[in-house]
Amino acid sequence: MSKDTGNRLWGGRFTGASDPLMDLYNASLPYDQKMYKADLFGTKIYTAGLNKLGLINDEELKEIHRGLLVIEEEWEQNKFEEKPGDEDIHTANERRLGEIIGKHIAGKVHTGRSRNDQVACDMRIYVRENLSELSKILAQFIDTIIKRSKEEIDVLMPGYTHMQRAQPIRWSHLLSSYATYFVEDYKRLQQIISRVNSSPLGVGALAGHPYGIDREFLATELGFESIIGNSLTAVSDRDFVIEVLFWSTLFMNHISRFAEDFIIYSTAEFGFLKLSDAYSTGSSLMPQKKNPDSLELLRGKSGRVFGGLAGFLMAYKSVPSSYDKDLQEDKEPLFDALTTVEHSILIATGIISTMEINKEKMEGALTMDMLATDLADYLVRKGVPFRETHHISGECVRLAEELKLSGIDQLTMEQFTSIDERFGDDVKDVFSFEVSVERRTAIGGTAKSAVLKQLEALQSEISK
Repeated sequence: MSKDTGNRLWGGRFTGASDPLMDLYNASLPYDQKMYKADLFGTKIYTAGLNKLGLINDEELKEIHRGLLVIEEEWEQNKFEEKPGDEDIHTANERRLGEIIGKHIAGKVHTGRSRNDQVACDMRIYVRENLSELSKILAQFIDTIIKRSKEEIDVLMPGYTHMQRAQPIRWSHLLSSYATYFVEDYKRLQQIISRVNSSPLGVGALAGHPYGIDREFLATELGFESIIGNSLTAVSDRDFVIEVLFWSTLFMNHISRFAEDFIIYSTAEFGFLKLSDAYSTGSSLMPQKKNPDSLELLRGKSGRVFGGLAGFLMAYKSVPSSYDKDLQEDKEPLFDALTTVEHSILIATGIISTMEINKEKMEGALTMDMLATDLADYLVRKGVPFRETHHISGECVRLAEELKLSGIDQLTMEQFTSIDERFGDDVKDVFSFEVSVERRTAIGGTAKSAVLKQLEALQSEISK
């Protein structure tokens, strides 16, 4: 059995020793030490609130704040010494504070506070700060896509449905589609940051504060926008964790689709783009290989983040009211998701800013059969119903295939008119990829003007 439990925050009730395996099973310091700064900040403001109540005098408050600063410096310089009995970041910091300023004064910092509202407060501060940083690098990622889109606005390529060549589009139109997904992620992130930024501090273990602490003061000083109005909810709500995990999962799914396209387009069979060496690896056996490992990892890590969401949802669904230890399972998937998303954004930014595209390959993959819809549209403009023109255009494609022509543009005027007499000499004007994309000027289309409008609108969203 392990040492006596008397020195722990909850040890007074217990006389027996705890199982060493239980100590390990119960401990969260190995991962929640990430929140050391949030924990120290929360304690600094909470003790200022106790000072307002007269429960800590000015000299004691000054000493406490001095000790908290020493502890923060130790963490930042990797000099903080963990000791047996440090269950979590809260226990570790309070134990160390007692060593620095004496246990008598340090023992007052927890007056009226529970680890239940303390950890909820720490997590919200930590998540708020991390999401704010993610917001900045996500905006930079989107900006990188937009800049590249503008630079390569004149490059055409096949657009695909069902992974089959469909219609010609601009390369920038494809990039803009990714940016559109990521801007939606960016907007959702701002909403989540606001909901995370609500204070649970000052409600004790579950029933409220016994000394009437000023929760509005605590919230304002800690930078919270609002206060959670029910003490039971304040200590047990982890909806914000679920939201962050869901957001991370959705974002990683978008990144995965982005990566999948680029993996395909970087193959020798397509040859549309080439990753820089910084984001590729070689084969241990085949010296000619250049593998898109960065993109494959982006695709693979989306499953990791989703797994964290699914796991915590299952833990969270049966937790009864108020705080239960099950909620400790929130931190590892949360921290892992935040780290994974941050690294993924940075890697994706590096990929998009350094890769090379092969304009000749992209435009060389365009084939005249991709203009079959344009051929149908040609007759629509002459007053023929689209359902009829669709059939007529299909007949032209079939005839070109039967004659083994390289494309429908190789049909003669006699052959066109044999299918439908409404074809005129101007039908040849249809067979231009540039003309095809430039006809699509409506909002969201692939014409140059339409793509530029998309990019400006996206830029505006992240510049607000």
